[in-house]
Amino acid sequence: MRRALVDQDLQPEAALREKVGDRLQLNVGVDPAEEAVIDALDDVSVLFTTSRLPISKRVIEAADELKVIGKIGTGLDNVDLNAASELGIGVAYTPGLNAAAVAEYTVGLALAVSRDILRNDQLLEAGGWRNEAELSTSVHGKTVGVVGFGDIGSRVAAFFSGLTTNVLAYDPYVFNEDTDITGAELTDLDDLLERSDIVTINAELTDQTEGLIGASELTRMQESAILINTARGPVVSESALIDALAADEIAGVGLDVFETEPLPRDSPFHEFDNVIATPHVAATTTESRTQSIDALVKTVYKMLDGDGAPDRYTAVAFDS
Repeated sequence: MRRALVDQDLQPEAALREKVGDRLQLNVGVDPAEEAVIDALDDVSVLFTTSRLPISKRVIEAADELKVIGKIGTGLDNVDLNAASELGIGVAYTPGLNAAAVAEYTVGLALAVSRDILRNDQLLEAGGWRNEAELSTSVHGKTVGVVGFGDIGSRVAAFFSGLTTNVLAYDPYVFNEDTDITGAELTDLDDLLERSDIVTINAELTDQTEGLIGASELTRMQESAILINTARGPVVSESALIDALAADEIAGVGLDVFETEPLPRDSPFHEFDNVIATPHVAATTTESRTQSIDALVKTVYKMLDGDGAPDRYTAVAFDS
């Protein structure tokens, strides 16, 4: 029986085991370091992973028995696709299946930061009441700027439109007609940053988007604006963001992703009352994960069987 390594972050494990059945022997759990992944992939045919594990060229070249990498979610920045292609290793993923979940969470963070939900919860726990609470800011009627207008960004725009907001969008790979359904206004990044009360980052991490939001971009934002990032940590310069927060150049931040994950306990982000930071969970609803696991396992098996894996879920075709 072929062996499969499973990243322990790929939950619910029970759903994966049910879909895999008795075709693969599952070994669950690995430290997110190259050496540890290399050791764990010894005699492994299939890897089921999240974005947590570094599937670098070195890891892929060392995995002599590896046939298919199954990456849950849309982002593939942790997988060296060129190395996989060169070695004939298939890469399956699940683009779009978690888009609604991430979009929901993006809106949720924006509401939580704008309405001071976390601080009000802490105030109540400390024995305080509403007369001690600072006035929060409404989202209704505000301008929202969506950076990255793909599967997730377009849904963010649609969800925010229900709050009677004015939605701007920046994405150099979409056209005006791509925003028709949501009514978003396509514009350039500088204009979006200057006009938006809420800026949400929903762009994939690529060479072009790494560091897209740095010191100069944060300076363009209004002091009353908030920034939400549910995409990838390196799209936003953390050092620049911390400086902007310390200088009160922006009003608040909601983060679900970070340059270093897990976020260190001594991160400066924990020191700001106007920052809500969560552990990269935007995509992980029961519904989205169950659907994604089902699609991922089916695609992996089609690759192994040479049975025409769907292009939608294939990042690198399996060379059998």
